[in-house]
Amino acid sequence: MIRVLIADDHALVRDGLRHILQNANGFEVVGEASDGVSTIALIRSRQAEVLVLDLSMPGRNGVELIKQIKDELPALRILVLTMHAEQQYAVRAFKAGASGYLTKESASAELVSAVSKVASGGVYVSLAMAERFAQSLNEPTDTLPHQRLSDREFDVFRRIAAGQTLTEIATELCVSSKTVSTYKTRILEKMQMPHEAALVRYAMRHKLLGEDGEI
Repeated sequence: MIRVLIADDHALVRDGLRHILQNANGFEVVGEASDGVSTIALIRSRQAEVLVLDLSMPGRNGVELIKQIKDELPALRILVLTMHAEQQYAVRAFKAGASGYLTKESASAELVSAVSKVASGGVYVSLAMAERFAQSLNEPTDTLPHQRLSDREFDVFRRIAAGQTLTEIATELCVSSKTVSTYKTRILEKMQMPHEAALVRYAMRHKLLGEDGEI
């Protein structure tokens, strides 16, 4: 029996994932969480083989959360479940310690296979994501501006591009507005952008936001 934890801020998504796994043989959902803080509490209190983790929950940046989880529980396998199909997200997640990357649009068809694969020690990438990785091999090797950002800077950049104010970002990331302002300045410098509007246009052009413009 593969014990699974689910972390996603949407109750309907958690319900759907739990339903899929419970209707398949060999899985037991032993706990759920809805944000970064409760996810850390969950992994400390429940034993499991796999954590299905949404990258875009309130609180800590998803990549930073992966790093903390792997520091505390190296044996826990992490399957990232996200709406972001852009390969930059997958690269950052795998570098942080994730064992699988699955988009939410593929979850209903691939979740069982993905959880089974990572639980057995393998690495799982959806077919659509694998195709993107393959296509990227033929792209120029020049680093794109957003790829110069650290994980935290990349998160703040996406939040700014999605229309969040510095105060809102500070509240969600549990830091001061001054810290976020410093991140913003650094992001503009690294990406060589003149202002926030340019960041928004860049994010839309490179499809770094959800279809509805959300992070």
